[in-house]
Amino acid sequence: MLRARFICLLMALDAISIFAGFLGANLLLGRGSDESQWPLYLAATMPIYLMVAINSNAYSLPKLQSRFTAAKNGVRAILIAAAAIVLVAFCLKVSTNFSRLMMFIGISGSVAFIIAARFFLVGYAEKILGGKPHITILLEDGLSSISPGEHLLLNAAAYDIDPDSHDPHMYDRLAKALRPADRVIVNCLPERRESWARALKGANIRSEIIVPELNALIPLGQSWHEGAPTVVVANGPLRLVDRIIKRAFDVAIASGALITLLPALVATALLIKLDSPGPIFFVQTRIGRGNEQFRLLKFRSMRQERTDSHGLTSASRDDDRVTRFGRLLRMTSVDELPQLLNVLKGDMSIVGPRPHALGSRAANKLFWEIDERYWHRHAAKPGLTGLAQIRGYRGATHSESDLVNRLQADLEYLDHWSLLKDIWILCRTVRVLLHPNAY
Repeated sequence: MLRARFICLLMALDAISIFAGFLGANLLLGRGSDESQWPLYLAATMPIYLMVAINSNAYSLPKLQSRFTAAKNGVRAILIAAAAIVLVAFCLKVSTNFSRLMMFIGISGSVAFIIAARFFLVGYAEKILGGKPHITILLEDGLSSISPGEHLLLNAAAYDIDPDSHDPHMYDRLAKALRPADRVIVNCLPERRESWARALKGANIRSEIIVPELNALIPLGQSWHEGAPTVVVANGPLRLVDRIIKRAFDVAIASGALITLLPALVATALLIKLDSPGPIFFVQTRIGRGNEQFRLLKFRSMRQERTDSHGLTSASRDDDRVTRFGRLLRMTSVDELPQLLNVLKGDMSIVGPRPHALGSRAANKLFWEIDERYWHRHAAKPGLTGLAQIRGYRGATHSESDLVNRLQADLEYLDHWSLLKDIWILCRTVRVLLHPNAY
């Protein structure tokens, strides 16, 4: 993926720039300086710089469109890192052993190298990577393109995309069409703007709608594309750097769990085959990130001839479709373990909103018929567990409130995501599995 390669390359260049800055300081000061000091300053500066740069969005793609903006954010991060190191040295009373000259020259050199590196990479990113790391899609719906520009054109009618159609297959087509984009601009008739705003809430992409009337108002919250004013109606809940961190967490947990649980998984597969005829796995289409559909894996817990591939009927406590061994699998949630393979594949995350089947219902209504915010919950990858599950909102959805409570928890999770929260939810999930009444 060009976006990830671009961010990783920029991080590497920043690290090289800081290394070169302190190495240059050591060479400039000559043999009279303590040659063992500069690696210590480097080791202290590097991680602090990366943390500051990530938290201040210095690796955010929208802020890397301009050479000057990219350089400014890099310089700000290295200066904050230097100030933090000086403050820590003062507070720990080690400033007497602290070479101010080494630090000053090292940081000055790092600033110069970071400016040069960011100017170079941002200016020549397309040639270096073989494509644009930041892709904008202009989505036309009833109106023609505003002007030629650096964007990909997408005609809604040509892809049979209608935001007024609350159909999972339409959302799946929309997700696939927008998959390569970092930003989508919608050019539509005024009466369609509200529909597009709702449809793009769960797209996991920065989404904007062109509103020419804004030219007269000049509001502070608008954006621009090719000279036309737009309003931002959606942002993905996670920045690219956050997605990389979350993905690393997912792969580490999923691969470790699969290796640890491999004997139990093999034994479970054998017992399923001995208990009833049919395949080991139950495969069902679910709604994933950006409302794109994927194939979810579970251990089969129902009789093969009575499985519900569309999820029209939620399993109940005394469901006669469930096999004898299947009851144990569902009671212990072991039937969900094959989804670790979905996590490794990239369809799912360890923590996130639980994925639903296309025909899932509550009070005999499809989920999206109960609350139009339902599609918004798919702005992130679905998870093996989530905030709703540890709060006790799991099992069959008999009433509308069963769905609304889960939806509210899912949207809360998206609004306040952090890696620490994922770890906390995972720990609480283990506790709930060991003690089912400990919500």
